[in-house]
Amino acid sequence: MEIAKLRSKGQITIPDIRQKMDLKKVDKILFFEENGKYYIQNSNSAALKIMQNVMKGEAEKAGFKNPDDVVKYIKDMRKRPENNYGNNG
Repeated sequence: MEIAKLRSKGQITIPDIRQKMDLKKVDKILFFEENGKYYIQNSNSAALKIMQNVMKGEAEKAGFKNPDDVVKYIKDMRKRPENNYGNNG
């Protein structure tokens, strides 16, 4: 457990735990309460978890059997002229 001091403008310095949380200077941090307990979380991690939950099962619905199928699909999509994104090639 680590302690941080609340400053007059409502600011705190996040202790050394920030390295474990992979926090960097410009990262945004979520503060939230659940069942009377308060949590702090790197917003990038939270967004990734949300997307993982949203996309759960979608690869199988699209017919992908394994990660190699996904990689092949992406490579094929990148070869299509309509997905050239301004490359004049």
